[in-house]
Amino acid sequence: MNQPLWNTEDTSDPVELGLIGWCLVVLRGLPLAVLVFGGLIVLLTLRLLERPLFGVRRPVTPFITQFVCRNAFRILGMGFRTSGTLMQERGAVVANHTSWLDIFALNARKRVYFVSKAEVAKWPGIGWLARATGTVFIERDRKKAREQTKLFEERLRAGHKLLFFPEGTSTDGLRVLPFKTTLFAAFFTDELRDFMYVQPVSVVFHAPQGQPARFYGWWGDMDFGPHLLKTLAARRQGSVELIYHSPAKVSDFANRKALAAHCEEAVRHAHSLARLS
Repeated sequence: MNQPLWNTEDTSDPVELGLIGWCLVVLRGLPLAVLVFGGLIVLLTLRLLERPLFGVRRPVTPFITQFVCRNAFRILGMGFRTSGTLMQERGAVVANHTSWLDIFALNARKRVYFVSKAEVAKWPGIGWLARATGTVFIERDRKKAREQTKLFEERLRAGHKLLFFPEGTSTDGLRVLPFKTTLFAAFFTDELRDFMYVQPVSVVFHAPQGQPARFYGWWGDMDFGPHLLKTLAARRQGSVELIYHSPAKVSDFANRKALAAHCEEAVRHAHSLARLS
């Protein structure tokens, strides 16, 4: 069953590149491709040594992912800023979801491992990158809930910070959708509840001057290719802002709904304030 997509009655903004736009696509796109795929080659090579020595733990390769993602914004010319303190406790990170750029932004600041639906592993390009960087793939099947909880426990006890998007879909970046509580349930098992923390993060995109506020949003049935081209071709780029909130201890909450509501409120409040600034 495919995950539902968020849609709006407004049509997406047309992609019109022009000569200068195409020049910027080449000037930014080629270095970005070298950075991403060159980093992937280095990561996979090092992982050949890292895997037999450290197993599920990855003491080296996440730094390569972080380096690639941070420098991707430099190549794009996008501003990048963060506030708040990174969580030191074992646990998960949750954030609102605007577009594929979120993945670069969140990896650029913190070494995290994304939790994604199993179908993503089969996507050309993105699927390869996701597998290489240690993404945890899950299936929406109750029969496998116990198996997936064991996988979460193994990764969390290894010190991995697992990150997922509780909205369940990407948006235009102008709002935060209600958080789905399904994945929060796994944290309330006897194996995880006592040591788990969850850190909410607000991801806020500021559009380039003169462009619609939803410029970086990626929603509905929008294709990846045109959105990438539009981002590369922007004459003046905007910026992305990450706001890290205080980690919430799972055992302090009665159930998954209470924890999800707390995280949603933190993300939504800061997102609203940042968009007004």
